[in-house]
Amino acid sequence: MMSDTTFVIHRQGYVFRLRPTAAQDSVLRQFIGCSRLVWNAILAENQFRYDAGDPLPIGRKSFCNRLLELKARFPFLRDVHSQPLQQTLNDLVEAYQRAFEPELAAKSPTFKRKNDAQGIRFPQGFRLENKRVYLPKIGWLGFRCSKRTVKRKIDGKVKSVTIRLDGGDVGAARWFVSFATERDVEVPVHPMMGEVVGIDFGVKRWAALADGAVFDGANAFKRYERRFALLQQRLARKTKFSRNWLKAKRAIARLHTKIANVRKDQIHQATSTISKNHAVVVVEDLRISNMTKSAAGTIEQPGTNVAAKSGLNRRIADQAWGEAARQLGYKLAWLGGLLVRVDARNTSRECSTCHHISADNRQTQADFVCMRCGHAANADTNAAVNIERRAGWARIVCGDRSRKLRVPRERPGLPKAESLAFRPGSTSSVAKVVPRMRRHCSRREPTITARDDETATDFCRCILDRQRQAGVQVGLPRCWIRPPLYEAICPIET
Repeated sequence: MMSDTTFVIHRQGYVFRLRPTAAQDSVLRQFIGCSRLVWNAILAENQFRYDAGDPLPIGRKSFCNRLLELKARFPFLRDVHSQPLQQTLNDLVEAYQRAFEPELAAKSPTFKRKNDAQGIRFPQGFRLENKRVYLPKIGWLGFRCSKRTVKRKIDGKVKSVTIRLDGGDVGAARWFVSFATERDVEVPVHPMMGEVVGIDFGVKRWAALADGAVFDGANAFKRYERRFALLQQRLARKTKFSRNWLKAKRAIARLHTKIANVRKDQIHQATSTISKNHAVVVVEDLRISNMTKSAAGTIEQPGTNVAAKSGLNRRIADQAWGEAARQLGYKLAWLGGLLVRVDARNTSRECSTCHHISADNRQTQADFVCMRCGHAANADTNAAVNIERRAGWARIVCGDRSRKLRVPRERPGLPKAESLAFRPGSTSSVAKVVPRMRRHCSRREPTITARDDETATDFCRCILDRQRQAGVQVGLPRCWIRPPLYEAICPIET
């Protein structure tokens, strides 16, 4: 008898602190240095070709041929295992693909420096035993388990092992080992199915939820900003590469690590609380790199309020909104929830009651007063309600009939319709609500709108499957698809 249970692939990483000996530390640095050399050499050649106007080879085959030439030129590359070098080529190919991807808008690959955080990856040839791992041409490496992770079991099949170095060569280096695993799990159903919430990220208040909850940010860099400035002043007064200069560099590196740990701890706690209490989380699709651009301008056209904009950029970067959205995405996916990204335009200037949009509605940072209907509320909470309303279709996915589905009305200056970006056959729990008229598609995985007839069948069946898993019967709105397709997908029982 065959089981009707559906399984999905669950990918998870486990990170531990590595404890290499002095000899192993030297070998690991040699591996990382050779991988950095391969990356920088191929990148430099590509930049030379680009400046000369020649065709730019960005395929793996051309990079492998270049690697053979580098091994002939630098014989010490043959002392390093081939897998980390080949994985470096894969990373460089992927970096170029992201740079040429219009949806991602990623920057071009850059050169790696010796003191930057770097790593090497082994996709095979490793062995895991108790609290140590075996790597080819390196040997057995022990890793440390804290009191919290001593009982932590690495579940699933280990697909790759990554060794990472943080801190560089300033004496504050730390080694980490991470295991990428895969295992089959039953399709999760969120325990809070039907709970939908919108989140408005900000600087004064890190996150404001549509239900009135507020999460304060750690403001880690702001907390240690004076200490950081003092250490930088001490470093500037010392002779470069002297012992005192190295001590100052180590102190700055340790402070950087502390700031990152404080920020990461706060974000993990907040995102875990949000993902456990809400099945669908709606956030803005922010372009943070554009929001934090410098306002200095040029010599011919100098910018205005440069110092104020620089301070705002530091505060925005200190909040780590992108990292928070990333953590919400995978945590909701593990629990059976959904992360939705919506258009961020006018969420702070629109009234959540009458939908009137005006810059005068928000006279101060904290207060929102509608100039048409007089609705008064906290500005961040009002924006969170608008964000939640823009993803009204998500409530149907989770079977929430307590709130009426609202479709944003047409407004001047905005596209006429909004639709769900859906990839047929995809198991991803991250979706985007994007304007229908906007080109927001991928070359490799084209984004398809749910209103296209050829994909409406797959889209609606995916929605119905999610309802069956949750044990609810809500159906589909007829406005999503044409009558012939509706009759074929949804029986007349509705």
